[in-house]
Amino acid sequence: GDKKEDQWHPITKLGRLVKDKRVKSLEDIYTHSLPIKEHQIVDFFYEKTEKSLKDEVMKIMPVQKQTSAGQRTRFKAFIVVGDCDGHLGLGVKCSKEVATAIRSAIILAKLSIIPIRRGYWGTKLGNPHTV
Repeated sequence: GDKKEDQWHPITKLGRLVKDKRVKSLEDIYTHSLPIKEHQIVDFFYEKTEKSLKDEVMKIMPVQKQTSAGQRTRFKAFIVVGDCDGHLGLGVKCSKEVATAIRSAIILAKLSIIPIRRGYWGTKLGNPHTV
């Protein structure tokens, strides 16, 4: 009889405050310029709202290092994570396998998520709407 393995146990002080619901939103974290060190903090705020995070693979590129035995190929993944409502994060990770690089880049993108100031593209009618 094991319990849930994927249950989050916070490590940082901010993580404990978020889990105890002392921090109400991501905006509170940005207001006080607190560094987000755990990707579960971002997941916590998006799982209880109707908005969800979308991730998109921007590029996967092979990179090579010359060794005495030949080349060693690794894969570099560029991932963008956002909620289509003014929050965006970019993650870059290099790994031996593509899947591992993508998974790690998604985690790094969640850690680097920031609010985006919107502007206009073309006409100046209505509210600022584009990144």
